This record gives sequence, C-alpha cells and structure tokens, in this order.
Amino acid sequence: MIVPGYLEPADPGLEVTAALAGAAARGIRVASICTGAFALAAAGLLDGRRATTHWLYAQALARRYPRVTVVPEDLYIDEGQVLTSGGVSSGLDLCLHLIRRDHGPRLANQQARLLVAAPHRTSGQAPFIDLPVRPAPSDSPPLYDWALRNLHQPLTVDQLARRAGMSRRTLIRRFRTDTGLPPMRWLLDARLARARELLEAGDRTVEAVARHCGLGTPANFRTLFKAQVGVPPSVYRETFTG
Repeated sequence: MIVPGYLEPADPGLEVTAALAGAAARGIRVASICTGAFALAAAGLLDGRRATTHWLYAQALARRYPRVTVVPEDLYIDEGQVLTSGGVSSGLDLCLHLIRRDHGPRLANQQARLLVAAPHRTSGQAPFIDLPVRPAPSDSPPLYDWALRNLHQPLTVDQLARRAGMSRRTLIRRFRTDTGLPPMRWLLDARLARARELLEAGDRTVEAVARHCGLGTPANFRTLFKAQVGVPPSVYRETFTG
C-alpha cells in the first residue's frame, strides 16, 4: 500500500488512518511518497521508527509526531514493513528499491531504463536541498557580513571576537542567540554554501573553490563536502553543470 503526497499535510482522518493501521496489522507493506509520511505517522505506523519526508515539511513532521525519528537528509528509508521517501523523485527511487528488494537488480534496472531514471540511488544519499546559512537578525552586528566577505581567510573564534569587540564567551553566546549555532559551525555552513554556489557555476577548479571558501587543501575540502552534502564536489558539480 503506497500513500502519495498531498498538499498542506494534516491528519487524513479516522477512516484513512484505520485502513492504514489495519493493513499493517495484516502484514501488508506500507510506504509513503513525499508528504504521505504524515498519514503514516497519524496512523501510528512511524512511532519508534526512522522516517523521511519532503525536506520542506520535515520539521513539521518532527514537531507534530515526536515519537518519529525524522531524517530529512535521506532520500528514502526502509524500515522493513514500513518505508518512507522524500520528494516526488525520491518516491521513484523508493519504488525502484522495492522492485530491487523483491525481484532483484536486473528487473529494477530494466524498469529504471524505461523510466529514464537513475538505476539505483542509495537511501542514505543526501538530496541536493537548499540549505542556506542561517541569517542573523537585522539588528545584529556587522560581523556576520564581514565574515561572509572573508571566508577565504583562516578565521578563528578569537579573531571574530576581536573584530566584534567582544570577549570570546560573549561572542559564542551572541552567535547562539542570533543563529542557533556556535561560531565555527556557522562558518562551516557558510563556507559549504558558498562552495555549492561556485560548483554549480562550474567555472572554477575544485582546488580554487576550496581556496576561495577557506576549506583548506583539496583533500580536506573533498572530505568535508562529502560528509556534509553526501557526494564529492566533482559529482555535485557534474550534477548541476553536466
């Protein structure tokens, strides 16, 4: 039983949730595409499980159903009898995964070719979602703009504190208040966001991007980028530039 996504997800009502819960109780496999995860959660089928949904609605799913472990960075999650997927294209990955699981890779690859789709994207491959740097409030000091203009520099917490005219402890507290992050994590997110912009433009080498964003050696940049984004810089650039 596959539940498709729907706009403005909410509890679909007792008739639907009872049907889903009853199907699961009879051993029927249940899956969701995109925001269809809200229906599974309303039926209690995601309690104590890992699940994903479209990244725009991931926080809402986590708030509304705290017993669900929401993992928005995964394309799809297979929990055995219950499966969930991210956006619409991730739902296609999930369906191909089900074919592969039930009938093997040969049939799954045949179907992928018919659909002109990637034959296999693993569940843990992060989707290329928009993850902007968390902005500071309008009344925050100009330090944030200065830092964004100087990402190529080897910035430190002490250097930022001197620039802002604050103590180290005050600066860390201010960053957490303004952005919800410690200073170095905010800087890493800013550097990775800038790196993604430059890679999407496609006119700089990986070495030049690493240098421009202050992410160290090309090897260090590749390691950080793959850990945070899910794919190496070269693969990310190829995805956007061909």
